[in-house]
Amino acid sequence: MGRIATWRRALVVATVAATVTPVIPAAAESAQAAYEPVTGSGSTWSQNALDQWVQDVRSRGMTVSYSGVGSSAGRRQFADGQNDFGVSEIPFQGTDRGQPDSSPNRKFAYMPIVAGGTSFMYQLRVGGQIHRGLRLSGETIAKIFTGAIQNWNDPAITRDNNGKSFPSKPIVPIVRGDGSGTSAQFTRWLDTEYPGIWRPYCGCTGLTSYYPVNKGRAPLMTSQTGSDRVAGAVAAAAGDGSITYVEYSYATARNFPVAKVQNRGGFYVEPTHFNVAVALTRAQINQNPNDQNYLTQILDGVYRHDDPRAYPLSSYSYAIIPVVGTGDFRITAGKGRTMSDFMYYFLCQGQSAMPSLGYSPLPANLVRAGFEQVKKIPHATTTDQDVASCGNPTFDPGDLNSNKLVREAPQPAPCDKVGQGPCGAEQTSAGAGPENGGGGDAGPAAEDPTGGDTAAAEVDPETGMVVGDEADGSGTDLAGNPTELAAYRSEGITTTLGVLVGVQLLLVLLVPPFVARAVRRRQNREQ
Repeated sequence: MGRIATWRRALVVATVAATVTPVIPAAAESAQAAYEPVTGSGSTWSQNALDQWVQDVRSRGMTVSYSGVGSSAGRRQFADGQNDFGVSEIPFQGTDRGQPDSSPNRKFAYMPIVAGGTSFMYQLRVGGQIHRGLRLSGETIAKIFTGAIQNWNDPAITRDNNGKSFPSKPIVPIVRGDGSGTSAQFTRWLDTEYPGIWRPYCGCTGLTSYYPVNKGRAPLMTSQTGSDRVAGAVAAAAGDGSITYVEYSYATARNFPVAKVQNRGGFYVEPTHFNVAVALTRAQINQNPNDQNYLTQILDGVYRHDDPRAYPLSSYSYAIIPVVGTGDFRITAGKGRTMSDFMYYFLCQGQSAMPSLGYSPLPANLVRAGFEQVKKIPHATTTDQDVASCGNPTFDPGDLNSNKLVREAPQPAPCDKVGQGPCGAEQTSAGAGPENGGGGDAGPAAEDPTGGDTAAAEVDPETGMVVGDEADGSGTDLAGNPTELAAYRSEGITTTLGVLVGVQLLLVLLVPPFVARAVRRRQNREQ
């Protein structure tokens, strides 16, 4: 009987082992029940970063929904109590071209969430191939987006490219048609640096979220809603000759070129995470915690930074968060916990993914300030966060007062200096060779915004995405946005769990009969 009892215990153990794993997720769900879903809306400039973070925290039991409806709409929805938090590149303006832009009935605070560069993504085909390495001065950009320069063979563009000319081809500026933080950032720069060009075109002074489409002076200018759509319009098959202003992340995702912009240091540079970090060392941040605009930025010093590496159109994006003090009944205890833990995450570990997405991580001083802002959220988690072990790639744990990215940022190539180059003058997305209007020998491959050598990359003209190079020769698109990539990871995990559950069910069905049969055989032998 002792042996029979032993086999029975083995049967129980085998059955439990086969069924214990599916119980774990149920236990985990119970432990995460305190979190409640939260919703945010606003900036499309920041959306690729938000989408990544939203996917990241799902494994931590948090459900966050974010809708890229444009900064102006996000600010308005926050003021009206339609979301839990907003995201914008600029603070509330009071009014913007006659549109009300304030939050009179809901108390709030600003918190920097990510840095980046407003880039000038373009499609310019020369000899049938996309040209890479275009250089533009600030004045040329201002004239393109106000209609004063309307052809790619304009002498000003030739001059920016050190005598290299382009074929006669109309320039098609594509601007934002909705209320946009990207437009606000761009027009702030135009108004500050080139008021003599901007103000007569706009008929206004200062920044605006609503870009004026003046077809009298810029007859080919068109507009699209959202960052993804303006980028998609440039990347489309009919996009030859077009140019837009958009956060660098959108050009990076499509592997499309952006113009190198002339800085005050005398070099043409791209908005890499290094160059953005260098430029933003000159941002003036409101340091008065009692001011409603605490932590907001003044960028004049960024525009005029004379470091050869600095990208002039660099800036921060902000979360607009609810704070204790006005009875914000929308924010329950569960929402407050979710929102604060989500924001603690993206201020630290979440910043590590930003360079690969085309953003630049926040420096330590803004992360510290962000921690204090998060604590103002109703029902927030208020445990102190350790900045030294934060996981943010700008941090040097041995010297938190320095910016590691700034220290490591490479100097621009000599061929990117005004009067030199341009670098890779004869390089296109399909390889080197003489170009219409350019002539001469091929130079080195142009720098790829994503860090790889893409001189020979094949681009799908319909989607603007790099065509994959899979072993089966199918050419399936390998690119994907953060949401798609995260969804792919989730799908893989789900598939793996499904296989494990199937194996466990087989064990439940098959192991007991085998064990019972073995017990009967042993009993027969003993008899």
